Amino acid sequence: MTTTTTNNNNNTNNNNKASTGKPKPAPGRLGIIQSRGLGDIVIALPIAGHYHSQGWEIYWPIDEQFLSNVQNHASWVHWIPIPVDPQGRYFYEVPLQRLKNFGCDEILPLYQHLTGYPFSEEKYFQYTSFDQYKYTRAGVPFLDKWRLKEYITRDPLEEARVFDSLVSQADYCVVHLEGSDHSAEFDTTIIPETWQTIYIRPGITNSVFNWLKVIEGAQSIICVDSCIANMIDQLRIPGDLYFIQRSHIGLTPVLGQDWTWI
Repeated sequence: MTTTTTNNNNNTNNNNKASTGKPKPAPGRLGIIQSRGLGDIVIALPIAGHYHSQGWEIYWPIDEQFLSNVQNHASWVHWIPIPVDPQGRYFYEVPLQRLKNFGCDEILPLYQHLTGYPFSEEKYFQYTSFDQYKYTRAGVPFLDKWRLKEYITRDPLEEARVFDSLVSQADYCVVHLEGSDHSAEFDTTIIPETWQTIYIRPGITNSVFNWLKVIEGAQSIICVDSCIANMIDQLRIPGDLYFIQRSHIGLTPVLGQDWTWI
């Protein structure tokens, strides 16, 4: 894994740039730098899980608005909420300092590209999708991306509450159209008129994982490229799946399920 190594004085080899170094033979504290977006955090969870299973303690600073999505579903991570700042220091500088403060032995940045940092200079940058880049950089087999189920804890009571509050008939379609910076549209006539349509939207529950019972019971699922699509794909949820792309190939995740692109 390509890391920044820290010492007992909480200084790094290079205060601003990631350096190449091998993790210590004996596991210690591993810090991950991927403060947002939520879809990237979902993609990277199995990377953290890979090292946690080897005995590493995982420390992970994230945008504070995402904390409720993960703190109870991956409680084996020491989540560190950080506020968004106008200067954009929450992407790298603030997480790096937080991880140094917590005494992390190794720090693993997972950004594919970030202005002012050399992540895009890696030899595999031009030849991998952004999600494969993260796994290559971390030294974790890319197929581990689809082991997400092993690293999350579900909340059956909250999932049931969400299901009971929204689902009113047996035949329904789940639709998610809002990404972090994109709103999608599609031809709604592809959904049978007799079906209920359930839109995943904010304000229903405090975690994306609490939508899982609704998603698993759906006859069809239509998703824009987003954390919801990532979650469905990485959990290998089967079904009649429709994917709405929003980015070019370098920023579109590799999908493992049988999606119809619309």
